[in-house]
Amino acid sequence: MEKVIITLRRGRDDAVGDDAWCARIREHVAPDLLALGLPGLSVNVRDSAVNGSLMTLTTLDPPVVGFVSLWTEQCYGEQVSAALARLRRDADRVAAYLVTESVPLALPATAPGARSEGFANVALLRRPADLDEMTWRARWHVDHTPVALATQSTFGYTQNAVVHALTADAPRIDAIVEEQFPLAALSDLHAFFGAADDDDLRDRMDRMVASTAAFGANRDVDTVPTSRYVYRTPFTDPAAQGV
Repeated sequence: MEKVIITLRRGRDDAVGDDAWCARIREHVAPDLLALGLPGLSVNVRDSAVNGSLMTLTTLDPPVVGFVSLWTEQCYGEQVSAALARLRRDADRVAAYLVTESVPLALPATAPGARSEGFANVALLRRPADLDEMTWRARWHVDHTPVALATQSTFGYTQNAVVHALTADAPRIDAIVEEQFPLAALSDLHAFFGAADDDDLRDRMDRMVASTAAFGANRDVDTVPTSRYVYRTPFTDPAAQGV
């Protein structure tokens, strides 16, 4: 089973937070993708529910306004090709990446197609040229993960290391991180970092800044606030089977 993440970008004149476009992706495009028989599918859209996020960072022009994550048996097969063709009907720039997924903190399950609690902050990371891949990955996965979990109010945390791009014109991205936060974290730094007071906030921010700087995630980064919808998962919850 392989995971593919697809970024969606629109034209420079298209509004960010276009609810009509977001609804079309959720209500029309997602069913078409499910009809392809994909084992897993989730959709993230930058809709009006997440407008005004304090933690939005943008390097890409135009910015990313949606993500489609799909699971397939063959990243270069007909399912992915058909999915890309369908998405190109509703997005001007569609880029796909094969990734390996690590889940330090699993997101609580939701009903298929329902909006996940809170909001998903999706970060697009790029490895600095002065860090070799092994060092960069160790600092991100081994050193940074416990810091991120300890200093923020995340209740879902997924790390996707990019193996390679699947589309010829894909912008360079080395990792895609999905973090689920409470809605209050959109506009309140104390809520974002889970801080009890100003001193606690300062301490958490200092630790987070130092940790991200160690692997270059403090620069050349896009962070995209989104509403997340899981339509189908390829994984079975062991608890549901009494295992």
